Amino acid sequence: MTLYVGTSGWQYKDWRGVLYPAGVPVRRWLEEYAAHFPTVEINNAFYRLPTRENFEAWRDRLPADFVVAVKASRYLTHIKRLKDPEEPVERLMSHAEGLGPRLGPVLLQLPPTLKADPALLDVCLACFPRSTRVAVEPRHESWWTPEVREVLETRHAALCWADARARPATPLWRTTDWAYVRFHEGRAQPWPNYGRQSLKTWADRITRTWSADEDVYAYFNNDPNGAAVHNAPVFESLLRRNGAEPQRRISAVPNPAQP
Repeated sequence: MTLYVGTSGWQYKDWRGVLYPAGVPVRRWLEEYAAHFPTVEINNAFYRLPTRENFEAWRDRLPADFVVAVKASRYLTHIKRLKDPEEPVERLMSHAEGLGPRLGPVLLQLPPTLKADPALLDVCLACFPRSTRVAVEPRHESWWTPEVREVLETRHAALCWADARARPATPLWRTTDWAYVRFHEGRAQPWPNYGRQSLKTWADRITRTWSADEDVYAYFNNDPNGAAVHNAPVFESLLRRNGAEPQRRISAVPNPAQP
């Protein structure tokens, strides 16, 4: 399998001295991040959708083999709650396509109060271009039904495998021929790190489920104290031991942690 392992966002003040040397200005953090990691999930797009010009500027600053996943705007998922999705999806994609070939999957993280509506989800997914990979992260237990799974499979959308406190927060459904995994909070010290055994369990799950010619995207959202920066390389190394191959290996990062 081809791996894309990175973090959810890159602009965190407490990463100075962890990933970013003290002398590197904030305006150069994206380049510094991309020198170490092959992919990033832009999660601040959830709060305010960047302009197409913003996406184009990021494209021009990134290596040709770098992949950017985009978390969909909360206007679509939390304000509209997937209703009337045509205009929000068109606006999201018209902006994000400024990334050109660096655009990876789009993540729809649903609000925890949004109960299952398979028909609504189906209409929303149908609005995306067929070439766009869409991952869906529901957060209400009512979504775990055969009807929802059928919608995801029919639309070739990935159920996001989410982890919280070192346990799966979703069913481990394989709904398409690629994977999207998010790590929110581990149980190792210092908080919110993931321990090696927890990451090994996830690596084994993934390699049992996806084959050598399929893609796996994994993002660490446990950004406090630089935990994501330390956990991502460990996770990638465990997957490589299982025979997976990264698109580009994560390079050594400063001050490696031993959670």
